Amino acid sequence: MKDGFLRYDRQDNTPVPPMDRIMNYNEFHAQLDTGERRCQAERCMNCGVPFCQSGVMLGGMFAGCPLGNLCPEWNALMAKGLWDEAAKRLLLTSSFPEFTARVCPALCEKACTNGMEGKAVTVKENELAIIENAFSKGLIKPCPPVKRSGKKVAVIGSGPSGLACAQLLNRFGHSVTVYEKKDRPGGLLMYGIPNMKLEKDIIARRIQLMEEEGIAFVYNTDIGTDITPDELESRFDAVVLCCGSQQPRDIKAPGRELNGIYFAVDFLESATRHVMGEIREDFIGARYRNVVIIGGGDTGNDCVGTSIRQGCRSVTQLEMMPKPPEERTPNNPWPEWPKVLKTDYGQEEAIAVFGSDPRIYQTTVRSFIPDERGRVKAVETIRLSFEGGKMTQIQGSEQVIPADLVLIAAGFTGAREYVTRAFGVDLTPRNTIATQEGRYASSRSKVFAAGDVHRGQSLVVWAIREGRECAKEVHEYLTGKSI
Repeated sequence: MKDGFLRYDRQDNTPVPPMDRIMNYNEFHAQLDTGERRCQAERCMNCGVPFCQSGVMLGGMFAGCPLGNLCPEWNALMAKGLWDEAAKRLLLTSSFPEFTARVCPALCEKACTNGMEGKAVTVKENELAIIENAFSKGLIKPCPPVKRSGKKVAVIGSGPSGLACAQLLNRFGHSVTVYEKKDRPGGLLMYGIPNMKLEKDIIARRIQLMEEEGIAFVYNTDIGTDITPDELESRFDAVVLCCGSQQPRDIKAPGRELNGIYFAVDFLESATRHVMGEIREDFIGARYRNVVIIGGGDTGNDCVGTSIRQGCRSVTQLEMMPKPPEERTPNNPWPEWPKVLKTDYGQEEAIAVFGSDPRIYQTTVRSFIPDERGRVKAVETIRLSFEGGKMTQIQGSEQVIPADLVLIAAGFTGAREYVTRAFGVDLTPRNTIATQEGRYASSRSKVFAAGDVHRGQSLVVWAIREGRECAKEVHEYLTGKSI
């Protein structure tokens, strides 16, 4: 049936109330039962032109799923109760639905035709229900290749792009070794995304499958330091750099050298290690501290939620840009990505705990103020004005905010220099590895690049897409045969 959107209202997975969920680091959405989930799948209109899966550029931004997930098809199968078939259709295009169904901002839903006038289909939660049902029934099994090609590939980095690239190359029959500089696999998935968004046993479950498929993982190994590019190229037929956009953007303001100022990625990694039971002297904790977070994006929100769980005294989030509108404006029509205000889980929790939204818009840091011990004790902020496309500081708008822990979540500026310098690859003006448009081969023979190191800081779903597409190009390079 195609009229489910007329018969059923959208119903989301129920979140645990903020004051309850901040007591732990667990995922906090209860899934609908099977019958209710099938009703949600029936809301899919089976459009003649499904923007949800189209993946096109509109208004300078991407609309629809970058993976080309066949959302209407697996929604239809799910609505009929054909869960196993829905999982097969989902896995045709998606390497790790268990990741994207938890952390993706759901570009598919923002382009859903139902969302033009009403509420979009719960595509992301349908995806989660399909893949977790498949895991629970034992349908997700190792898929080792029937025959090996004799070719060997090194994948540098075990984040989403590296894992996706390694998975496909292995299934094409090549022998793949994944090198990871950290002590655990997952990259951004492991140490950049908090446990309450992606519990880490979900990553371990997938890594075990990949190892059973024949992929080798080597940890605590930093390419460019522990192993040289020449060594890699002598041992492998191709090398794929999937080592991320790991150079954090800094804040250049007086007092930046003070103790108590950290990059958000270091704080989130420290928090995850603590949740996993590690006792470390370099633990970065927010307990009893006044926390100021510089940056209004997803990473900043994760810092808010983590700080609250650690027991901070207060939390403030500074955002340079103006506050977005609550509804779409005429120059931002469907199915473009909606440039509207989003109050995420961390901000919801701050409102519940402290009584107000932690975000302050059109504001930046003017200086960091020290105490007598050389630690930060406050930040001086100043308001910003945007006129004619130009940003200016509003003199006389200075404000001092108590802060004995400052977290910089201002994004990233590209690849780590020591990696790109070691390989001697050409770079783009954005400090990412340069390739021909739509391709993944770098300027150095045998060396390819995918994910954030190639695209720049982006989404997990984009990293997976890049890893998959790069794997196809590497396979063609190794065999002369295209996929």
